[in-house]
Formats: sequence, C-alpha cells, structure tokens
Amino acid sequence: MKIAKDTVVSLHYTLSDADGNQIDKSKQPMVYLHGGYGNTLPKIEAALEGQETGYTATVAVEPSDAFGHYDEELVKVEPRNRLPEQLEVGMQFEGMVEAGDDAQRVVFTLTEFDDEQVTLDGNHPLAGLSLRFDLNVTDVRAATTEEISHGHVHGPHGHHH
Repeated sequence: MKIAKDTVVSLHYTLSDADGNQIDKSKQPMVYLHGGYGNTLPKIEAALEGQETGYTATVAVEPSDAFGHYDEELVKVEPRNRLPEQLEVGMQFEGMVEAGDDAQRVVFTLTEFDDEQVTLDGNHPLAGLSLRFDLNVTDVRAATTEEISHGHVHGPHGHHH
C-alpha cells in the first residue's frame, strides 16, 4: 500500500544534528496518521508521500520547518522563591508568555539555578537546530474511520483510550 492521506505509517527513525551527531533513535516504531493531521513534521510527510513499506530516506529539516529558531525572549530568569523548594535541572514547568495580543502556554525547562534565582528556557530542546532524520518505513495500512475522525492513530504505539 502506498503512503497517502488517511494511511497509518509505521517507521523507525534516527534523528541527528547537521553534523551527524545522533540525538535520538526509535526503539519502537513511530506510528502516525498521514495526511496533514499534524502528527509529524510536514517535511517528513512530504518525503514519504507515495512511498511503500521498505522505503528508506534521509530528510534534512531546517529550524523553520521543525522546532523553530531559538528565541532568547523565551529564556526567563526568575526569583528562586517562585518555584518549589526541591529543584533539579531538567524539570519542566508550564507557564504563559505574551504573544502579540494573546498569551500562549509554554513548557519551560529549568536549565540552571542557585539560592537566589532560576533560569527557565521555553524553547523546544531542538529549537534552532538543523536536523537530519534517517527513516525506514516498516508498515503502511489504511486508517480506520475512528482514527480519521479523531485525527490520530489508535492501538499499538498510537493513542489508547
């Protein structure tokens, strides 16, 4: 079966930076609903469109097509007493940032702290990086009516109710 809108694609991937340093590698297949549902990056969908099980590809993705450019304004230094007493670098906190006339929900990662202040970074960990995805399609099937109506995969490696 060819990858097209409303198919469920299973694939293994290796994610590297532009210099070839491995960032992540799938242990289980990544499974997503193909066809503009926002379940994977548009560049990956475009590269896989029309392909079949067994297809392999390397897809280069620039920050503007992935996790955005690094935004220094999303790095906040706050008084230490605004956060819980027990802290660890890497902890995440949800917060709001002004975005034009709106406020936008952002996940901040604690990057450093001392007795007086904490530094929180609201950028995605991969923001600003040019990325390389090595892809290997392991399965393609038709999506169920329920998966299409919900906009995501159900069952193994997908969403469970």
